[in-house]
Amino acid sequence: MPVLDKIPFEIDTSSLFERTRIEPTGEYSDEIRELAAQAAVVARPKAVYAAEFVSARYEESITVGTVTFQSRVLGSNLGGVERVFPYVVTCGVELDEIPVPEDDHLLLFCREIIKEMALSAGVLFLRAHLTQTYAVQKVTSMSPGSGDRDVWPIEQQKELFHLLGDVRADTGVVLTDNCLMIPNKSVSGIIYPAEIDFATCRLCHREKCPSRKAEFDAAMWEEHGLAARRT
Repeated sequence: MPVLDKIPFEIDTSSLFERTRIEPTGEYSDEIRELAAQAAVVARPKAVYAAEFVSARYEESITVGTVTFQSRVLGSNLGGVERVFPYVVTCGVELDEIPVPEDDHLLLFCREIIKEMALSAGVLFLRAHLTQTYAVQKVTSMSPGSGDRDVWPIEQQKELFHLLGDVRADTGVVLTDNCLMIPNKSVSGIIYPAEIDFATCRLCHREKCPSRKAEFDAAMWEEHGLAARRT
């Protein structure tokens, strides 16, 4: 599987201060800058992906390569799409190795933000790499566990990791028994060509989700045949 492990990443300290709501000249500014400096040295976001073809389509599932995914929505989104790109992107294990006192909640929070920045850099780099390498104009993605359970169950992470081979050896990402990923700032899914960006948030009922990027769309919920499943 292609592994991208030389992803450029620079820490925007202005953005870091803004997101932590700490003044750049404030009491804790030097500590934050020191953490950012350490992170800049060791940070190594990574990505692994595969270029696979859709080999079978069913009403409730779709087969990518040799792996079948149980998701009506994924199958619908990939209607007419032939080649897709299963992937895992991570901030990298290196950032968690920066020593931060367990009781220093501010620096722990800052480290999480830096990890988010590294993950974002990895996702953007992978998307650019795919559009350039495979001559696709626009892409979007879908991830297991994103949206309501019936959209694409998080347990399908196992099938996705199986399709990608030895993800741990390639990226350091470990899939837990609960199908969560370590490092926590990692994302997986399938990237595919699409003219319109797909936001799983539009198929999610969790009103207070802090990561929500779009409002729930009842019409889309009906369109994908999910209404009869929710009680």
